[in-house]
Amino acid sequence: MLTLYSFGPGANSLKPMLALYEKGLEFTGRFLDPAKFEHHEDWFKTINPRGQVPALDHDGKIIVESTVICEYLEDVFPHQNPLRPSDPYLVAEMRVWTKWVDEYFCWCVSTIGWHRMVGNLVKPLSDAEFEEMVARVPIPEQKVKWRRAREGFPQDLLDEEMRKIAVSVRRLEDRLANHLYLVGDQFTLADICNFAIANGMQFGFAELVNDQDTPGIMAWLARINARPACQEMFAKAKRENVGPRK
Repeated sequence: MLTLYSFGPGANSLKPMLALYEKGLEFTGRFLDPAKFEHHEDWFKTINPRGQVPALDHDGKIIVESTVICEYLEDVFPHQNPLRPSDPYLVAEMRVWTKWVDEYFCWCVSTIGWHRMVGNLVKPLSDAEFEEMVARVPIPEQKVKWRRAREGFPQDLLDEEMRKIAVSVRRLEDRLANHLYLVGDQFTLADICNFAIANGMQFGFAELVNDQDTPGIMAWLARINARPACQEMFAKAKRENVGPRK
């Protein structure tokens, strides 16, 4: 039995969710409500002590870290709609792309997301309510990030993150201008992991991602959004039954 704990089909939570749909694997989706900070609740920290989603429960074995979960699914179900190339060289290329999105692309987009949206979750809280929330965050670096989100990120940091986003967009466009997908023109985990971060940038970062400046990225986003598994994921990923099972 597979159970995926996540925030739904967006950002890092999207990676294993789309992989599950693409592979046609049956699973139970358990959606946590970030606005209620459910990932910091004790019940969830018994599943992932770091208090982060996504987390996959496979017959009682817990796997965390979004890209690791995707690789795990390939290891356990290698013949079910493979999302990893058979050629070792192409596998290496795929992992360069997944490593890059995890270590570079995701982080700069995430900081701007925290600045624009996530911080709004805590700004209405009183000082006492905020401190109570932060006390339940198990990762020290995340405590710092929540404080920055509440107080406001320094402008020089935001400017640097926007510079990195522009670099990231250019790297993707340079590849996708002449390729259907990121690795060997085969849909792989490289596409899933980068799509999870890039999807929606045509709205949130329209000055960088648009039909005129990044036609390759725009076509790639449309191509993935049109895939049956992706459409099924967005159609079925509703937010009912949020929180722990009673």
